[in-house]
Amino acid sequence: MINRIKEVIAYSGLSERAFALKCGLKPTTINNQLIGKREISLATIIAISSSFEEISSIWLLHGKGSMLIQKEETEPGYEKLKSIVYTIANLQDEINEKTVLTQRLLEENKKLKGELAMLKNERNIG
Repeated sequence: MINRIKEVIAYSGLSERAFALKCGLKPTTINNQLIGKREISLATIIAISSSFEEISSIWLLHGKGSMLIQKEETEPGYEKLKSIVYTIANLQDEINEKTVLTQRLLEENKKLKGELAMLKNERNIG
């Protein structure tokens, strides 16, 4: 089943992290399941099936038949929706990166303010 999930990730065109976010899963959870550190959970299967309705649940669970349900691929707006989801996932990744950077800069700013206060204090003492 791990290989089939990896096929779905490749099909989606998303990074493993973006794929997890699209499915409403924690990136660490999907990573641990894909490397065999944790068993694939029912919640993961349901999340993938719900997020990728064009993927055959029978194929995902049992490896039988085709990965894609043909009728879903021809529905109007499918490609546009797929593109929008991909864009949202990428933007979420960027937001997460900016959040980490902002936190780091806030911590650095706090440290520098402390050092400045110490220098001012030493100057007033001496």
